[in-house]
Amino acid sequence: MEQLNSLEHHFLIAMPNLADSWFDKTLVYIVEDNEHGSMGLVVNLEHGLTVEQLLEHFELTIEHPSPLLEQNIMMGGPIDMEHGFILHEPQGHWQKSLPLRDRLAMTVSEDFLKSLASGDAPEKLVVCLGFAGWETGQLNEEIQANNWLTIPYNEALLFDVPTKKKWQVALNTLGISPESLSMDAGHD
Repeated sequence: MEQLNSLEHHFLIAMPNLADSWFDKTLVYIVEDNEHGSMGLVVNLEHGLTVEQLLEHFELTIEHPSPLLEQNIMMGGPIDMEHGFILHEPQGHWQKSLPLRDRLAMTVSEDFLKSLASGDAPEKLVVCLGFAGWETGQLNEEIQANNWLTIPYNEALLFDVPTKKKWQVALNTLGISPESLSMDAGHD
C-alpha cells in the first residue's frame, strides 16, 4: 500500500545545495518511496555510452537499426553502476519488469536488450546504469534541508525533452528560473 505522502512516481529536482555533489543539476525519477527507503534514477546525467555500444558490449547483433540506438545512456545514480535499469513505455512482458503508473515500467533483464537489438522494444525508453538510494526518512530530511524540489511525473519531461535541458525544464514547470534559486530553505 502506498504511503499518503509517498514521492513514488515523482521527479526530484536538485537544488543549489547539491552543486558540489554527484547530484549537481540532476533530475531524478523516483521508482520507489516506502517504509524501506527510496530508490530513484537520474535521467539527465549522460554516461558517455550509447544504447548501441551497450548492445555491442552484450554481444547482441543489431537486426534493425533505429534512432534509439544512438540514444545516450544515463548515469542513473552512484550506487551499483554495473547494473542497468530501463524506464520505458509501454509496459511489456519482459522477465524482470516492474509495472509503474501511467503505462510506465522499469525493466532490468537482458531479454529487454535482446528485444531492443531485434527492433521489438518500446519507442520510448531511458537506459540508466546505477541508481540513487535513500534510507528510510533520509529523502524527506534532504527535502526539508532544501536539497530537492519535487514535481509529479511528466511523460514528456522523461522521454521528449533533450537530456541537457531536463533540469531547467523541470524547474520551469514550477515557474522557477535557475537564476532565482537560493541555497536557503524557505521554512523555520
